[in-house]
Amino acid sequence: MLKFIRIARGLGITACIVIYALLVHHVNTSNVPSSLAAVLALIPIFIIVLSYAWKSRSHLFSISILLTLSIISWFLWAFLKEHSGLVFWILDVGLMLALMMTFGQTLLPGRKPLCVHFAEIINRGSLPAEHEIYARRVTVAWVIFFAAISITSTLFFFMTPLATWSIFVNFFTLPLVALMFIVEFLLRRRLLTNLPTGHVLDAVKAYLDKSTRVR
Repeated sequence: MLKFIRIARGLGITACIVIYALLVHHVNTSNVPSSLAAVLALIPIFIIVLSYAWKSRSHLFSISILLTLSIISWFLWAFLKEHSGLVFWILDVGLMLALMMTFGQTLLPGRKPLCVHFAEIINRGSLPAEHEIYARRVTVAWVIFFAAISITSTLFFFMTPLATWSIFVNFFTLPLVALMFIVEFLLRRRLLTNLPTGHVLDAVKAYLDKSTRVR
């Protein structure tokens, strides 16, 4: 039953992502300012704020943040309707840069590369030297990947029609992320031996659970 719930939840999340991408592409290609475009531009922002508000121990702080965001949204409603494409670009590049910095900051001296940390969770302990070197290189690869996506998105946004940029962002970015996972998985199986049976998503889940407990 629990497995069925997880599958249903995964399918539901996937359906929401696909529907959202289709709606965003629709408003980007319509070239007509609309309330739908403004709502779609605000949805990711409200989701992020709500997630932080949910984790906050102060209900007053959470309510004040949501109220402030609602007031700002009301004042910027006309701008959001007129320039929704710009907002979508900011959100897209902002997410890619945030992911790039999340991986990149762990490459600083004295820090443990994020993929090394994930691999240690899967391995349930320290890594052999060759595994650690490989995991560090994978971390570097993800930094380069997210930087490349950010640059490509920016070039498409400012140098091509909005519809072209929208196709890339809404229908190519996630498949490229999936392709990155697949290529990395195949390389790992080819280059390394004595790999643990755990999955990288298990490591990500454990990492997020640990971060939540720390907060």
